[in-house]
Amino acid sequence: MANEPQSINRARWQAQVRDLSGFDFSAPAELYPSRSRRVRGPFGYKRFNSAAEALRFAIEDMPGSSLLGATLEVNEARYTEAEMRALYDSPAFPLKRAAKKKTAA
Repeated sequence: MANEPQSINRARWQAQVRDLSGFDFSAPAELYPSRSRRVRGPFGYKRFNSAAEALRFAIEDMPGSSLLGATLEVNEARYTEAEMRALYDSPAFPLKRAAKKKTAA
């Protein structure tokens, strides 16, 4: 019960929709790992020359569990995992994406 208000607030915060149309993919970016000890993986803080490189690293190279709770900071704005995925999937994403992995049936 102690974590219930915190989880409700987190769900409300993540449900807010932010306009990502003016995102600057060429701006320098910083990728912060999850602050949770339960989620933390082999990746730590990283700086990137462009937000596009940071997004590609986060989505393609980080395991999903490490991406949970991670934050991308670009031009003093912070982006959640869901926003990072939306930016990566955006038609405006300037870099070539990795081929999608086929799942075994």
